[in-house]
Amino acid sequence: MKYNHWLLAGTLLLAGGGAWSQARLVEKVTRKGSELVIPYEKYVLPNGLTVIVHEDHSDPVVHVDMTYHVGSSREEIGKSGFAHFFEHMMFEGSEHAPKGTFDKLLPDNNGSTNTDRTNYYETVPPNKLEQAMWLEADRMGFLLDAVTQKRFEVQRATVKNERGQRYDNAPYGLANEVVSKNLYPYGHPYSWMTIGYLEDLDRSNAEDLKNFFLRWYGPNNATLTIGGDVNPAEVLKLVDKYFGNIPRGPEVSPVKVPAVSVPTDRYATHVDNYARLPRLYMTQPTVPLYHPDMVALDCLAEILGQGKNSVLYQTMVKKQLALQAAAFHSNSELAGFFRFDVVPAAGKTLADMEALVRAALDSFELRGVTDADIAKFKGAQESQMINGLQSVQGKVTQLASYQTFTGNPNKIAEELAEIRKLTKEDVLRVYRQYIKGKGAVILSVVPKGQESMLAHEPNFTIDSSRYDKPDYGYAGLKYVKAKDAFNRATMPAAGTVPPVKAPPFWKKDWAGGLRTIGTFNDETPTVAISLYLPGGHLASAADKSKAGLASLFAAMMNEDTKDHSAEQISQELARLGASLFVSSGTDGVTITVQSLKKNLDPVLAILQERLFRPNFTEAAFNRIKNQRIQGFKQMKSQPAAIADVVFAKVNYGPDHIFGISQQGTEETVKNIELKDIEAYYNNYITSQGARLVVVGDIKQPEVEAKLAFLKQLPNRKVTLPVPPPAQPVAKTQVYLVDVPKGAQTEFRVGYATGRPWDATGDYYRSVLANYTLGGNFSSRLNQNLREDKGWTYGASSRFSGNRYGGDFRFASGIRADVTDSALLELMKDVNGYVTNGPTDADVAFLRDALGQAEAQRYETPGQKLEFISRILEYNLPANYTEQQSRILNTISKDELKRVAQQRIQPNQFNILLVGDKARVLENVKKLGYEVVELDVDGKKVGEKKEF
Repeated sequence: MKYNHWLLAGTLLLAGGGAWSQARLVEKVTRKGSELVIPYEKYVLPNGLTVIVHEDHSDPVVHVDMTYHVGSSREEIGKSGFAHFFEHMMFEGSEHAPKGTFDKLLPDNNGSTNTDRTNYYETVPPNKLEQAMWLEADRMGFLLDAVTQKRFEVQRATVKNERGQRYDNAPYGLANEVVSKNLYPYGHPYSWMTIGYLEDLDRSNAEDLKNFFLRWYGPNNATLTIGGDVNPAEVLKLVDKYFGNIPRGPEVSPVKVPAVSVPTDRYATHVDNYARLPRLYMTQPTVPLYHPDMVALDCLAEILGQGKNSVLYQTMVKKQLALQAAAFHSNSELAGFFRFDVVPAAGKTLADMEALVRAALDSFELRGVTDADIAKFKGAQESQMINGLQSVQGKVTQLASYQTFTGNPNKIAEELAEIRKLTKEDVLRVYRQYIKGKGAVILSVVPKGQESMLAHEPNFTIDSSRYDKPDYGYAGLKYVKAKDAFNRATMPAAGTVPPVKAPPFWKKDWAGGLRTIGTFNDETPTVAISLYLPGGHLASAADKSKAGLASLFAAMMNEDTKDHSAEQISQELARLGASLFVSSGTDGVTITVQSLKKNLDPVLAILQERLFRPNFTEAAFNRIKNQRIQGFKQMKSQPAAIADVVFAKVNYGPDHIFGISQQGTEETVKNIELKDIEAYYNNYITSQGARLVVVGDIKQPEVEAKLAFLKQLPNRKVTLPVPPPAQPVAKTQVYLVDVPKGAQTEFRVGYATGRPWDATGDYYRSVLANYTLGGNFSSRLNQNLREDKGWTYGASSRFSGNRYGGDFRFASGIRADVTDSALLELMKDVNGYVTNGPTDADVAFLRDALGQAEAQRYETPGQKLEFISRILEYNLPANYTEQQSRILNTISKDELKRVAQQRIQPNQFNILLVGDKARVLENVKKLGYEVVELDVDGKKVGEKKEF
């Protein structure tokens, strides 16, 4: 139950401060008992800014979210993509905080845009809160004078690169664009993607930017939400100081559009340059966000097309008629849609898939909705809501979203009530009302050359004759700045850094070699468990012809047991609000469990059953194996996936286990038989070398009692081969994989270092040395290639490592026409940094940035799990993070330079470029590099030999 305190007076006396705040307290919500609620105080300033404060002192972390109620739904024909473009411009600096200030002061900051809102957010330690407020206020009230034409052009180029990387240069990347054009009427604000069209971005200008800012970025169209280790009274003082005098913007009215209707089926076709497999999308209009029918439609989507119990899985995937078949329901502020998404099995057409989807709906009508369906949906939804509140960011984001779209930050109680009252009859009703017999947009995405696979010839023409251009009120807008009694150019001091304490933990070695570690935390009523069993990819090192065996084994462990089918287990886990998943890694298989504390016993019973009574059936094996083989074909159409696979082969060679993907290859997976899965189980399920990690609302004695069944693990010795070191790189040269007409070139540059991960030694110092070069948004590489040149959406370099070795790599997707120029700049930046090292300012930023990140290392159960897992795996002392902090705060720029010179060797780089050979090859050769051409499998073009 919530408690609301309405203040009739217009001002509020701040506790301890003696000053009168401009903010009006609208509502205060507290938690009563164990109810699911996010406590908060809600205020409104005279200029219209809504402020929500959530107080939570469990961790020294503060999350700040500024949400503006504007997205692509405020755009018009010919000017699409501007809301997203403007989001980029908000990071270009403001009058009192020049470009780069945000990233230097608060490295963990970002923003996002969707159809209906844009938000900017940062996670900081409490001592950085005032700086965050100063920066957010400055770009709200003082942006335009700092915007230059050059910055405008660079960010426009960056957005184009983002579109190229995420949509134009990706398989199925343009499917949503085609569906939206055909689903919504011409001019409807959802009829284009949020990122917009390239031609619209080209015709935008600085005047558009100015008007967009003045029209939509006023305080009366914004919600500032602050949560975490804060004092509400102190927060209100800062809000008054920095936001109180910013003038109110023009009034903003809700967008109103008619409900979307699709009377008859509309067929459309898109020929995809990157896809290797055809794909069918069937989309029908439904209801806006928080409509009374939203929950029932969500449940319908789960029943029809989510998980092993779904109708589509049972009728299509399990019978190997489709490689994948799913359904989902999506809601935005103005409208929603229901979608079926199907990839056919080999030999099947999209017309076959359409017929199968329609047959599946007939099966659903005969099947009906069961009590188990409803219980499964309710359990999963409640668990999802609880898990979403494990971090301050999760709680703040939820409060901000609820306020923006409903005006009620406490909407979580209403959402939970809607879920709990759902009935079978509700689900059947929405099926008949929105799905059965209703028209759909049916899109066939077909690879080039496979046009005969489409479901139906296009039959719909978009009518553009009835478009009424909206008048958003851009005329006569004026830029009025706040008048303050203080100097905004004075950056507030950061204050004292709060101490960060790693979570306490217990450790115990069990008989048979199982090692355990755990930490108690009852902030949410949840438990997270990780059980590691040695084996994994290295188990195939002696017989690489069956590489991918551990990955395939893990997939089989997610299937049937001798007592229950995979469908029954999936249904029960969802009802319990839990998850249990088996995955494979470099040297082991890991079983990960998430559970509500109240349901832990039955969830552990499922873990015990999965672990000790798997049932490896021929049918499941053949289905998963076929899906893997078809998946390899699809990966060969994705430039980024090609780059990762081939780069490993270039670095390690084809005969090294690390030169082969952990999933294997099409050839190696074909060699795996069911008996190999059984042999893996018999040889690698063991207590020796196993590790158990438990985090959450459970103490050590309870862990030992509830997981005592793990003492039944066979006590067998597992000896994994030690992989040989990678061959050193003789000289820097370029490898090129041709992706014809690729909009971007995927760069992978570096080599295998041979340096394993460590917490406080050579590896850790290498990570610190790379930070300035490519380890953060403000790094040399990203600032040059993205922020200065506008050639990429992002560029970074990093060291990675495990127990057996490591890599150094630069990665980026870069505009195809500047591939050679980007390579020149990359090598210039790397050579310059290795030669000169970081500056004093770089070292200061390194310490400040990583010091801020320290507060977030142990906030969520997942973060705590990762922390203590590493302690157990590497036998680290409990205070290793304190040792890291001492190194961070004492390492000199000369030592960082020395480490960079030792560990980053630009004269021994493997340079892999995956892009359009016709545009790239000759220009790269002019730079003086030897170029070796490879195919998508890493084999030399014209030869059978692999690299």
